[in-house]
Order: sequence, then structure tokens, then C-alpha cells
Amino acid sequence: MRYAFFDLDHTLLPIDSADGWLRFLVDAAGLDRAHHHAEIERHAREYNEGRFDVEGYLVFQMDLLARFDRGQLDLWRTRYLRDKVFPHLRFESQTLVQKHRSDGWEVALVTGTHSYVTRPIAAAFGIEHLIAVQPEEIDGRFTGRYVPPHTYQDGKRIAVEAFLAARGTRLAQLDDSLFYSDSINDLPLLEAVRHPVVTNGDARLRLIAQKRGWPTLELFDALGGA
Repeated sequence: MRYAFFDLDHTLLPIDSADGWLRFLVDAAGLDRAHHHAEIERHAREYNEGRFDVEGYLVFQMDLLARFDRGQLDLWRTRYLRDKVFPHLRFESQTLVQKHRSDGWEVALVTGTHSYVTRPIAAAFGIEHLIAVQPEEIDGRFTGRYVPPHTYQDGKRIAVEAFLAARGTRLAQLDDSLFYSDSINDLPLLEAVRHPVVTNGDARLRLIAQKRGWPTLELFDALGGA
């Protein structure tokens, strides 16, 4: 079996769907904008600098979900996807995913953006398998917790192995495997697959790709970059 794994934000999408959702939710709900946007920016900065507080970010995300009724959240999510995400679905990304599907690969989206936001995005790409942070739900309401494992840094590799184990295999046993990602934070999974592809890579990841001879892809060049 062959699997092609895709990161989402800044890889298939030229935006950050996680930060975008948090900002949208804060504004739609009328929360303290200055405070919450500062928190979003802090976590983003720490992520980019390689000193990411994974659990702190998860607490922040899950707490926001748990504050609201699911019906209201669903309405906000519909607006967010329609206005802020789906306009950024690019032909290049959709073509790349479809090519792997047509060539007989299993395709999976592996993302740090939680599944409540990303399941409809995966569907828009025609991707059946979603490996993402799973917000915990009880009786249709989010609890403020998540179901381990998370999908940040080495957690992304661990989550992929758990996904494959549930299907009776593991990365080392696959006939072939690919992972497309832009971020140095995804290095553990890039190193674990047979064919890493640095896609719209950040500066540190581009340097590693150059040293190791990994292929690089600038998916959005034709439209002005990601």
C-alpha cells in the first residue's frame, strides 16, 4: 500500500486555517479581541521560532470551542469556511492531491488544525482520511479537552503511526510513502516517510532539504506565493 500524506496550512492552503478560525471565532463571538488576538499571535510566533507550547495552545483552542453551543459553532464554521477558507482552494493543490488519487495512492490530510475545522476542508479536497487533533465531545458538546495523540511536531508522526496501526500496518511496512509539508515543525514525519517533499518550505526546512537532497515544491508560485 502507498500513502501520500499532506500537511494543510501553507502546504495545500496558502493560509493558516487554525489561526484564521481562532480570530474569526473571537470576533464573531464578541470576545476580548485585543487579549485573544495577542494570544493567537504569541502561539504563532513561538511555533515559527521552534519553541511551541503544544499543550498550552491546545488548552487555548479547546477552551474556545467549549464556550459555545454546538449549533452556534456550526453556523460560525459555515461562515468561516465559506468566506475565509474555500476562496483559497487552489487549482495547484487540488490537482496535486487528485494526481496521487488517480495514480492509486491512499491520500491523507495530516494537520495540526483540529478536525472540527478541517473535516470539511479535507472533503473539499476529496481526501477521505483526516489525521488531526480531535476535540473531545460528550452529548454533542465540546468538553474543552482533546483526544490524544495531538498532531504537532513529533505528535504528527505518532498520530500517523496510530492511524496506520489501526489498519494493520506501519510506516516502515508501506510499499511507499510521501509527505508534503512546509514547516520545520514537521521534520519528524518528513524524516519517517520514504519520500519527503518540502512544499512552500520555511527557511530552516529549505536549508535541510538542500543539505539532504530532498525535493522541493513551490506550489503557489504562479499565483504569487504562499
